[in-house]
Amino acid sequence: MKRRENDMEKATFAAGCFWHVQQAFSKLYGVVSTTAGYAGGDEKKYPKVTYNQVCSGKTGYAEAVQIEFDPKKVSYEELLRIFWRIHDPTTLNRQGADVGTNYRSAIFYRNKKQKEAAEKSRKETQMRVRGIIVTEISPAGKFVKAEEYHQNYLERHKGAVC
Repeated sequence: MKRRENDMEKATFAAGCFWHVQQAFSKLYGVVSTTAGYAGGDEKKYPKVTYNQVCSGKTGYAEAVQIEFDPKKVSYEELLRIFWRIHDPTTLNRQGADVGTNYRSAIFYRNKKQKEAAEKSRKETQMRVRGIIVTEISPAGKFVKAEEYHQNYLERHKGAVC
């Protein structure tokens, strides 16, 4: 049976360097595609933002990954569980050596159901971690695809790190 485009859903997460986030979700059963890009920024001032602009910290964008998934094979809640496991949600604007608002922890929801699931998962995760979770939960605005050389970077460059 062929997958139908309208049966798929999207999720967008920011959890530090998008290379790592993309790699974590790309091979997951039920994930159809992943795209490294930028989310959560000033869409009017920067409608076609670039990596260098995002790194400046002036755009408001975060490095993010947009995930297209089949909800019949993997739930949004399972994607959230993976999101919490792959980064430290208690560090503000930082993941490891990467520092700046572009490396913040964020969940960009597309509808009320995703927002409620994100808020519930943050609350549940907070009970299991030390420190205060600083992950933002915001509406998914415009997602800007990152430059082609960022797509599946860790897959193409074995041994590379964020």
